[in-house]
Amino acid sequence: MIVPGEVAAEEPGAWVPLRGLLSFLDAAEEGIAPLLFHAMGIAEWQWATRHCPRCGGSLESRAAGHELRCTECGKTQFPRTDPAVIMLITDGPSGTPEERCLLGRHPMWPAGRFSTLAGFCEPGETLEDTVRREVQEETGVVVGQVDYFGNQPWPLPASLMLGFTGRAVRAEIVLEDDDVEDARWFSRAEMAEQARSGELVLPGGVSISRSLVEHWYGEALPGSW
Repeated sequence: MIVPGEVAAEEPGAWVPLRGLLSFLDAAEEGIAPLLFHAMGIAEWQWATRHCPRCGGSLESRAAGHELRCTECGKTQFPRTDPAVIMLITDGPSGTPEERCLLGRHPMWPAGRFSTLAGFCEPGETLEDTVRREVQEETGVVVGQVDYFGNQPWPLPASLMLGFTGRAVRAEIVLEDDDVEDARWFSRAEMAEQARSGELVLPGGVSISRSLVEHWYGEALPGSW
């Protein structure tokens, strides 16, 4: 069991927050991450799914916890996954010193912490349209071209993060969404300087957000959550 809280990594046997555990996974432990994500997703689904959504009856666990069968109507439930997009938006001539990427921060985050933008897909939307809508809702930036990058399971509680890159057609930032306290454009030089000084704190290495940022930057960057 893992509970919320801030714990120093050097404390042996200490409890760590669920998200904080992910920072302990490095490249040498890639095989552990899928098992951890799977276990987290199943545990969250079991905890949140208490009654049959069809009749309200009690549920019985089957197939090593991968199915829940209603004891009243017999309806079987399976774990669900919600698609979410996560995106790195750029502006300026591609590959030049003038090119910039867009990062934002949540009001509850510690000072200096920024990340790529993200959001959930709505019914009837393509993933590309979800990227455009979320970026405009959160920052006012208008996105044109959108390209697929990669994906990552994110069972916190039950998402599949689908990564994209996008190009801004209007770069003016207008903040009207409560989920984004600040959003900024960073050039590669600004990003490297602020990451080295600790002024900018980027997502951890296990996250697809970090992969998006470093793919754009061109190499590994110092520091992480």
